[in-house]
Amino acid sequence: MIYNIAEFSKKLDISEESIKQFIQDFNLEISDCFSPNLNITQNFETFATENQEFLKKYDDDLGKEKSAEEIAEKIHQPIEKVEQIIQYQSPNIFDNGIYKSSISSFRIDNQLGGDYQFVYNYFGNKTELKKRDFIGYRDLFFYISEMLESFINPEQSKNWGIQKAAGIVVYGPPGSGKIFWAKKIAEMINFDFYEVRQSQLKSTLNNNKDNFDDYLTQMLRKENIVLFLENFDQIMMQKSENQIINSEYNDVKESIFHYIEKFEKENLLMIGSAKELEGIESEILAPGRFDVLIPIFPPNKQERAEILLFNMTKNLSKDAILLKILENNQANQIPFWQETAEKMKVFSNTMLVDFTQSLKKRIRSLYLKNKTENIHINQGILDSSLKESASKLTGDYLNNVQQFLSEADDNSYDRFAGRIEALKEELEAYKTKEEPRRTIGFHPNEE
Repeated sequence: MIYNIAEFSKKLDISEESIKQFIQDFNLEISDCFSPNLNITQNFETFATENQEFLKKYDDDLGKEKSAEEIAEKIHQPIEKVEQIIQYQSPNIFDNGIYKSSISSFRIDNQLGGDYQFVYNYFGNKTELKKRDFIGYRDLFFYISEMLESFINPEQSKNWGIQKAAGIVVYGPPGSGKIFWAKKIAEMINFDFYEVRQSQLKSTLNNNKDNFDDYLTQMLRKENIVLFLENFDQIMMQKSENQIINSEYNDVKESIFHYIEKFEKENLLMIGSAKELEGIESEILAPGRFDVLIPIFPPNKQERAEILLFNMTKNLSKDAILLKILENNQANQIPFWQETAEKMKVFSNTMLVDFTQSLKKRIRSLYLKNKTENIHINQGILDSSLKESASKLTGDYLNNVQQFLSEADDNSYDRFAGRIEALKEELEAYKTKEEPRRTIGFHPNEE
């Protein structure tokens, strides 16, 4: 029998939240646990069924309020080590030092070397990086799945009267992967994906093309679709004095306001992509409209290392020359890329792709010059590609990251505290430090 997570949690008598948190705490790959439309995989079903008592203990522990001292005592570890692990990952703490239910003693124990090999034995045939649907972002995946619960679980509407979202705003710095996640959302709710092209935003009839109002009417006639709209923050910009409004954007804005009440009834979900939320018309973000806000983060350090390896090996045949060169340098493994990933602070996904493309070209040039697979991928080659890919790391981009952090902090800190704090720390590396000013004249103790 095929189960979704709601059905499976009832079968196990364990909360959905515990199952999701367990997968994150033990770093299990999403693709090893869920199919694209959020059904439980056979591997995870077998593991959970055969280890139901263990998962119930995990569930009980997750729901208890506990101090770092109590966690340390339970897992027989020094309190200093326990506090160090949860310092940034779990700031959700009461004034009296008791942690809320987002902390798992089992997670801390696992990170401090506890023996949980029996968990990983069920996932021995781990999905290769190049075959995965996506890399990392477990926390974001589950956050999105919760935001889509009304689409996935019909009971929300039937038993609780919770309506489906008419619109979603995915926001984040340029190149962070907003269109990828919009497509992922369509896949998760089994809707067809359509991207609005610039030509469809035209408000006048050119070359027999319909205007956006007509286009939206056509889309509403279709069944179960996600409509992705770029530049949502510009299109939905709040009017201000002395501001020149793009007439085409204004027509699009009015059309969306006019038709938005029909979106849910006609099973149309619009996803707007924005660099930032600031300046968007407040009325469009009101309940029942685009009231689901999803932050799309640049990858963290570990994800960067995995993405670099993924992009270096993507689409290569088993006997590819590049793959042999990577193997000779042990660059077909994540540890090789960790030092480079460390240097790529606040890099977007696009910048990582730029880096790997640059590096591939440099390696190919060396191969053509030397006619050998024994090419050393040295620090000089890596640094040259790093410098080239960093060209998009402009002041504007860093300002976008700063604004994104502020908005993610306001809207989703409790869910993404670890990511937000890590990104803040990385951004600090680019902030200009003012040198102390020397006063003019002599000091009294100077000769």
